[in-house]
Amino acid sequence: MMSGNKMILNKLREAIVELDIDSIVGLCESAIDLGIPPYDIVINGMAKGMEIVGQKYEDGEYYLAELIMAGETMKEGMTFLEPHLAESDMEKAGTCIVGTVKGDLHDIGKNVFVSLLRAQNYEVIDLGVDISPEQFVEAVKEHKPNLVAMSALLTTTMVEMENVVTHLKEAGLREDVKIIIGGAPLSQKYASDIGADAAASDAVEGIRIINSWR
Repeated sequence: MMSGNKMILNKLREAIVELDIDSIVGLCESAIDLGIPPYDIVINGMAKGMEIVGQKYEDGEYYLAELIMAGETMKEGMTFLEPHLAESDMEKAGTCIVGTVKGDLHDIGKNVFVSLLRAQNYEVIDLGVDISPEQFVEAVKEHKPNLVAMSALLTTTMVEMENVVTHLKEAGLREDVKIIIGGAPLSQKYASDIGADAAASDAVEGIRIINSWR
């Protein structure tokens, strides 16, 4: 017979896969009441659900709308768990600065990526949209991340990514971070051309690349 702990973790996974945003906080609360460590709730519950959602997205079974909704469901759970996670001493996977570059206001892909990153136990500093090279540099100086992730959906704003890399080099910070760029118009060739480490066409691919660097 399945233990209560395993059952609740399975329910958490299913809630993410089924995009059940109304149940997620109650399930997280039940898991905490059962004494399940907060990071187990994230890693063995919700994050497993996000992995399934990511696979369904890659298989064409889910579309961007489902990916976004799963991200929002995860976010609800994470918001509830944050105070519990803060008390936990589990080592984080890394720190990532994330932002959509200057002139670009698209944040759907970025927000999904942020949810997936947090599910993988990364500390994420989400700068938002329309972020200048100077703002990226300041954030790197302040938070000392090991990853910088930039997003752009427009071909006209892609050039700002190179400006960020240049500013990081000029500030002597480039060697301290891995840089991944994300967005539909991007390619690995473009990433290499501008001095970034990798390019991802969507959030799921971005997570796979980042995890391969660990």
